[in-house]
Amino acid sequence: MEMTSQDLEDLKYAKALLENPGLAAKITNALGTPIEKGFDLLPKGWHELVEKSTNKALQVAINSAIMTLGKRTKQESANRLHKVVAAGMGAAGGFWGLPALTVELPLSTTVMLRSMADIARSEGHMITEPDIKVACLEVFAFGGPSSNDDGVETGYFAVRTALAKAVNDAAKHITARGLSEGSAPALLKLITSISSRFGVQVTEKIAAQSIPLIGAVGGAVINTLFIEHFQTMARGHFIVLRLEARYGYDVVREQYNSL
Repeated sequence: MEMTSQDLEDLKYAKALLENPGLAAKITNALGTPIEKGFDLLPKGWHELVEKSTNKALQVAINSAIMTLGKRTKQESANRLHKVVAAGMGAAGGFWGLPALTVELPLSTTVMLRSMADIARSEGHMITEPDIKVACLEVFAFGGPSSNDDGVETGYFAVRTALAKAVNDAAKHITARGLSEGSAPALLKLITSISSRFGVQVTEKIAAQSIPLIGAVGGAVINTLFIEHFQTMARGHFIVLRLEARYGYDVVREQYNSL
């Protein structure tokens, strides 16, 4: 089945979103200061704090954010509202600094996951479907190019391939038992896989917030960029999934790579 011209344009738009510059570049452009300066200011043990916080944030989010949305489809996503809420949380995090991460990040992540589900719904997906619930969580793995990249493949379809088994197992678990068992092995495995990638973006966020004079105002700006980045990833992701539902995974991937 050949893609219509409109669907091909949608796919081009999705690729432009998914392959856009990473969070670090966006923060650097907004602040006018390379966030690398912030890495040197982070205290000892920050790696462990980020790892613990990202895992906790994803577990809290998946058990709360998606369940509060209704079943309606094709509704405009409330991106601006979610940005305002995230900015407020970022202001608090920027004021209190790294110690606030364990409190601020789960709250921000829950808001972001709700926003992702909202975007999925606006693209015509039924967020009551287990595979769409998991696809919302999967967005946190799409960080885009990173200044802290360790060589791991970060391309959109490469990340999806790496997560495919964990995503499939988690969707099967939700189908059978729902989200009531958030500590089930299938969900924990997926969260662990996503957390390692999401943690890179979280590290860039806290490094930027550690730069002197950033403060509460800077924290709000950084958190706004943080959620905006993942809203962009979500829009691209759910456009691709919408097209895959019509044309199939292989056709869409081939077209995507040829653009």
